[in-house]
Amino acid sequence: MRALFRRLLLIPLLISALFVAPASAEPDAELFADTRAALANFHRFDEVKPFFDKAYGYAVFPSVGKGGFWIGGAYGNGLVYQGNQTLAQAELIQVSIGLTFGGQAFSEILFFEDKHTFDSFMSGSFELGAQASATALTEGAAAHVGTTGTSASAGNAQSKAYYINGTAIFTQAKGGLMVEAALAGQKFNIERF
Repeated sequence: MRALFRRLLLIPLLISALFVAPASAEPDAELFADTRAALANFHRFDEVKPFFDKAYGYAVFPSVGKGGFWIGGAYGNGLVYQGNQTLAQAELIQVSIGLTFGGQAFSEILFFEDKHTFDSFMSGSFELGAQASATALTEGAAAHVGTTGTSASAGNAQSKAYYINGTAIFTQAKGGLMVEAALAGQKFNIERF
């Protein structure tokens, strides 16, 4: 039974590998270019700008691939910043179990409110659990997703992101369609430069 369960856990990683090619141990020029493009895109949103000014540090994942069929997963590589200094490469891994169908790609940025939260992330023991909430950035509409439900509004009204346990998270869809009602958590592996 354990062997079957382990094999089932490989399914989401294989599916997500279709969306994002894993990066090598050394960050390459493509990861830096993709991250710069994602940062420029996130800077376009007024609700994100204050976080760049006030956060202790942040991690940017320019392309996260997510997919699943009952068991889902996500994978992406990014860079960790403190101010304008690049400190580390980060790997995002997510496994979810529940109602999950489809696949999508998105960009994600995590802002860390203080040194304690940032140091926790950099230690490699940081995980986003059920209490985590993300603000989905869209053109002309705002949507907020979290464990307490979802909401959306159109026009100029924007969602207000806030720190939960010292972390504020924004995502922006790049493509795909996914239906998901699952328990999920993200785990991060950090490799300092």
